[in-house]
Formats: sequence, structure tokens, C-alpha cells
Amino acid sequence: MNILAVGAHPDDIEISCAGTLSKLKQAGHHVVLCHVCKGDKGHYHISAPELTEIRRKEAQAAGAVIGSEVLTLEFGDGEVIADNQENRIRFLDMVRYAKPDIVITHAQNDYMPDHIAVSQLVFYATFFATLPNFKTKQPPLEKVPALYYMDNLSGLEFQPTFYVDISDHLETKLDMLRKHQSQLVWLQEHDGVDIVDFVTTFAKTRGIQAGCKYAEGFIQHLVWTRPNAVRFPV
Repeated sequence: MNILAVGAHPDDIEISCAGTLSKLKQAGHHVVLCHVCKGDKGHYHISAPELTEIRRKEAQAAGAVIGSEVLTLEFGDGEVIADNQENRIRFLDMVRYAKPDIVITHAQNDYMPDHIAVSQLVFYATFFATLPNFKTKQPPLEKVPALYYMDNLSGLEFQPTFYVDISDHLETKLDMLRKHQSQLVWLQEHDGVDIVDFVTTFAKTRGIQAGCKYAEGFIQHLVWTRPNAVRFPV
């Protein structure tokens, strides 16, 4: 299967679903990570152009941990607008390029504007990507991919309908997360959060709910035309 994970910023995917992606990659599936934004605003001391390059390298290093392809759509932080046709076309081309069977992205009620806009744009793109008369650079998909929402940060207002046991992949998830060193510093300075400890604790919480040591939670988007029988092959 082809798996596409779309996060607003470099490190969002690692925080919320990297254990599952590691498990899928180990099982032989093709995994593509797409970071919509450059991550150019997330630091006190590093300028936006310099931070863009740092975070690009961090994202590539994180993807290399599991041997996944890493894409970026090069939006500036805070510049993702869902109600914009040009942006919709950029997402359509990205989804068509990846040819996913399953797409993972932010929940529709996530905590910050970029995340919510990305969720809306992914929903839009995955639905219209099959329409041949919707012309973009990439050819249309043959079928609408299954859509899953990854956990909100700390799980607020998010009740999983599906769990993945990542007990054997937690260390890989944390290894991917640690590649984002600029953000480990930023989250500590800006939010007072040790994000590695935060993610570990939360994975343990989801594990308690799922009946295993560590887990990640998802909500499957259950609507007509979606291949609702398509589950994570793990």
C-alpha cells in the first residue's frame, strides 16, 4: 500500500503518528511524509530564512530514519488558507503524486489554524483527486483514498476510533522526533514542554486505552465514497 501522511509543520507527523508509519514501513509499505509549511516562524533566535533550511534538513533526517520519502509544499507558517483555489490545486497535485491508498492528516478540530487548514485542504484534495476533468499537473487517482485523522496534541477533543500498537516502534518514533532539534528547543522555551517526554507519556496513555504498552490513536473518516473497509495493514 501507499501511505501518505500530511502534517502542517515539520515535526507534526513525528509527534502524532510516526510510530504507526515506522510499523507500516517495516511491513513493506511505501510511506510519504509531506510537510505543508516550512516551519519558518518557530524559533526565538534563528531568522526565518535560516530556520527554513534547518527545518528542511531536520525533516529529511527524520524521514531517513525509516527510509520514507519527504515532501514539502513550502508554505510559510501561518500562511495556509483553506478557502483558496490555488492552494487546493497544490494539494491536489501532491495527493495525486503520492497515489495513496491511505492518507493521514490533522483532525478537523485541531488546536491551531495551520493544522485546521491542512485538514480541510487534505479533505478537499483527496475527494476531488479522482476527477479526470479536474486538470492538474499530475494524472487523477483511480480511487478515493481512505482518510484517517491523527491525534490532536495531548488528545483534547479527540476520541480515537482506531488504535495502533506502537510498543515496538516507540524508540524509532522518538528517534525521528529528536531529529527536529530546533523544535525541541522552541517547544521548551515557548511552551515549557519537554516534547520527547510529552510524546512518550501520551503514547503510554493511549496504550492504556488500547490494552498495550504504547499506542497511537486515529479517527477514520467514515463517509460515503471513502473506502471504509481499508484499514492500516498492521
